[in-house]
Amino acid sequence: MHTIIRRTCYVLLFGLVIEGALTFPLLAAWYGFPKLSLTQVCSELEKARYSDASRECDVPYAFPGPPLAGPAEAEGQTTARDVLGVQPKPGYVDIDFRELVKRREACKDFDPTTLPAPQNQTAEQRRLGDYCNYISDDR
Repeated sequence: MHTIIRRTCYVLLFGLVIEGALTFPLLAAWYGFPKLSLTQVCSELEKARYSDASRECDVPYAFPGPPLAGPAEAEGQTTARDVLGVQPKPGYVDIDFRELVKRREACKDFDPTTLPAPQNQTAEQRRLGDYCNYISDDR
């Protein structure tokens, strides 16, 4: 019985190591790493998370950083649209496969004056307009 438990533990630990080793590279590719640098991906995620075009990733990160020294990462940040509570609900939409690349390129050509009236806009036009107006740093 001990042999079976030991082998099961080895298999599960091996699976955890493989999962941990592949998490970062797969997430980086999901968000658009080959087209965007890791700093750009990080900055776009910060902008989406806080709904603030001025958010950027600090590179290189100061050592020692929070919580050992200095203020917390988002201390004083009031632009996030999240609904806080026992179970917080994020106010941003899910980010699909390589959507940061598509949105970044679409916001470069975005002109809010060419959009139809709000009642005549499609859901995609509203989402892109909202993203470009509140989050994009290309304006």
